[in-house]
Amino acid sequence: MDLYIGDFVLSPWVIAIIVVCIIAFLAVTIIWGIRAHRLKVGAGREEMIGKTAMVVGALEPRGTVFVEGEQWTAISDTDRVEPGEEVIITRVDGLKLYVSKNNNGEN
Repeated sequence: MDLYIGDFVLSPWVIAIIVVCIIAFLAVTIIWGIRAHRLKVGAGREEMIGKTAMVVGALEPRGTVFVEGEQWTAISDTDRVEPGEEVIITRVDGLKLYVSKNNNGEN
């Protein structure tokens, strides 16, 4: 039993395949949407505190650090931090990071 639409003829198999494809697409979309809503947010100022950053431009006490692929303006709580040293982010104020030296690897 074919479906006639003007000059076009659709077999029931074609209609069934189209319906199954639409249902599968909607199911996958809904599942991905639910998973996306359950993910923990990994951005924001709260997530930055405690992370390590690499000093790019010497901090005297102001300079530049590299954090997760981005350059940030940073202010050190000590006098000077050399490029290449690691620092710990202690506070975030707008687009400025406040950092302290990472003393984990030193004796």
